[in-house]
Amino acid sequence: MPFAMIGFFMGYSYQQDIPFAKIFIAVILCMVFARSAAMAFNRYIDERFDKLNARTAIREIPAGIIQKKHALWFVIVSCVLFVLTTFFINQICFYLSPIALFVILFYSYTKRFTPLCHLVLGLGLSLAPIGAFLAVTGYFAPLPLLFSAIVFTWVSGFDILYALQDEEFDKAHQLNSIPVLLGRKNALFVAKLLHFVTALLAIYIGYFFMHNMYYYIGLVLFVGLLFFQHTLVKPSDISKVNLAFGTTNGIASLLFALFVILSIFFAP
Repeated sequence: MPFAMIGFFMGYSYQQDIPFAKIFIAVILCMVFARSAAMAFNRYIDERFDKLNARTAIREIPAGIIQKKHALWFVIVSCVLFVLTTFFINQICFYLSPIALFVILFYSYTKRFTPLCHLVLGLGLSLAPIGAFLAVTGYFAPLPLLFSAIVFTWVSGFDILYALQDEEFDKAHQLNSIPVLLGRKNALFVAKLLHFVTALLAIYIGYFFMHNMYYYIGLVLFVGLLFFQHTLVKPSDISKVNLAFGTTNGIASLLFALFVILSIFFAP
């Protein structure tokens, strides 16, 4: 959501003669419906594995809180509402909406056949900034695509960290991930490399597009927290993965989005 807000407000700075409230609410709804569909579909598809994994056995479907068929209906309704919402935004968002849904739903299958599943998740979430920009402007532009590239490498990297928790389980059940393929130490190196690219992309944007104080503050905070999370997770100790994965990345994205938006409208 924070990067979707970057895309939205960047688009609004390009094209302000739009029904602001209508498009803003529609973008929020699209993010909610897309995320809801993706999360519920993941739980639906992975129910068999979630039931066997001690870490995930408490989730709603394996725990019996939600029936599997009801989760599927929730996915279908969320997808329909997502496409319907894009219809009221503009033609390009409507035409591209099935592609966006395919990418974010397809991710749930990928652990079954490729260790590059983390990159598919990164690709799915990277659609947020460019999608929100398209909702406002109706056309592509280089800058929101660069922010999408940031999301791609950032999410791919922290999803590798998250997957460290299930390395042994995935091995035992023939599921794929970077930790399974390369081992914990090398997987951490790949995550660091992806986040190094994330930092380079953020610096590139600042140098060529948004060279102002607000952006630089956001850049320092984002990159600092990006690399701080790697001090929390070590090959010998992954007990703080959730702190790195959830808390640190959540704070980093919120702060970065805030200062990017400030830099768009209030740059000194």
